Amino acid sequence: MRKVLIDADGCPVVDSTIKIAGEYQWKCIILCDTSHFFEREGAETITVSKGPDSVDFVLVNMLEEGDVVVTQDYGLAAMCMARRAIPINQDGRIYDHNNIEGLLMARHEAKKIRNAGGRLKGNKKRSAFMNDAFEEKFRMMMDELSVKNNDW
Repeated sequence: MRKVLIDADGCPVVDSTIKIAGEYQWKCIILCDTSHFFEREGAETITVSKGPDSVDFVLVNMLEEGDVVVTQDYGLAAMCMARRAIPINQDGRIYDHNNIEGLLMARHEAKKIRNAGGRLKGNKKRSAFMNDAFEEKFRMMMDELSVKNNDW
């Protein structure tokens, strides 16, 4: 069974992801560490020990080809792609081979600036428009994947 895995720590679209995954009858799994608590109807929750990248490693080890992963972590997205999963962020951007290198490079450069004592502008405040954009893109992706699954 295909599944949607949610990197839930700091994810603003958990509820809409569960709802849409359920509409397509895909299993939905929420992954978080012990500093967060998630229990939602329609999803299984896996809580892992707190630690650097602990959720990421558990999530990647659960992946099967064609699974969908909702994450805002570029490094995790790259690992998911290596496992032939389909990562999408909370704004509806599907990570792929055309954008992941640039995103990882930008993350690396930002880290260098912060390590040198520099400051960077934070993300814009989340709006309802962003949630709508995610839902629209996620539904389109699930439609495409459902068609592909019926072809198998």
